[in-house]
Amino acid sequence: MKNLHDFLLEKEYVKVKLHLTKTNHFEIIAKINGIKGIFIVDTGASSSCVGFEAKDIFNLKVKDSGIRAAGAGAIDMLTQVSKLNTLKIGKWEQKKTALILFDLTHVNTALINHNAKPVNGIIGADILKKGKAIIDYEKKYLYLKNATKKK
Repeated sequence: MKNLHDFLLEKEYVKVKLHLTKTNHFEIIAKINGIKGIFIVDTGASSSCVGFEAKDIFNLKVKDSGIRAAGAGAIDMLTQVSKLNTLKIGKWEQKKTALILFDLTHVNTALINHNAKPVNGIIGADILKKGKAIIDYEKKYLYLKNATKKK
């Protein structure tokens, strides 16, 4: 009988190491437009997002959005949107990725107050669905399905 790891790799998934933080969140290293950042993996977040300061860090082209964000103890937050970004998580890559920008101060303040490092953003259900994500909680791996077939 094959284990989960071998089965998923055979099905063209890529494996990404998850890091468990002091706040019991999983974090990953990902690249937006070729620039590395630290992101919380949040299956409960509907959209992937970054803080407003990420505009300069990740070279994002942004537009104001009429949508108000809520989550992690904050409500009615102004947002911006950035489309057509390249997101790379391990060897998995998604082009034309849309990201929501909003004030992540409340998230990072909570992390810092619990002796955890601040993050650049959150990988949400939108990306996890596109990648047909599978999380191995015991071994601390995220598996994402490659969109392109191997030749």
